[in-house]
Amino acid sequence: MKEQSEILLVYTTSNLSDAGAQVAIAGAAQEARRNGWRVCIAVVDAAGNLLAFRRMDGTAVASILGAQEKARSAAHTNRPTAEFQKAIDSGRPSYLGIHWITSLEGGVPILVGDTVVGAIGTSGVEAHQDAQVSLAGAAAITISLRG
Repeated sequence: MKEQSEILLVYTTSNLSDAGAQVAIAGAAQEARRNGWRVCIAVVDAAGNLLAFRRMDGTAVASILGAQEKARSAAHTNRPTAEFQKAIDSGRPSYLGIHWITSLEGGVPILVGDTVVGAIGTSGVEAHQDAQVSLAGAAAITISLRG
């Protein structure tokens, strides 16, 4: 049996800061503008709580919640929402029964090393295009940390 001093009773988590969220939003928005896409972009912390949001001019109102739910799902599961869409598309509809995840491509975790510090979700264009925008936002964090 482990001694009390060896048992971890408290741990520390890492979260994306406001400045980091703004870097992710800017990187994602740049990718969307480069392609002429109008999207909503949401960035959440590691627990899935909203940190930053941008709705580009002309983006459908329905995309507001879509972006937030994609980001939240990626944060809660520590994986891209594309994995759930692929599972459903390949004949595993049971994923539709998980009410707290969005099974549409476009949400990706934001990692620092192996640690999920947040997630980004995009909605407004085709699902693979949403994912492209989100990946650009997540990459902006990696690039910024490299200096």
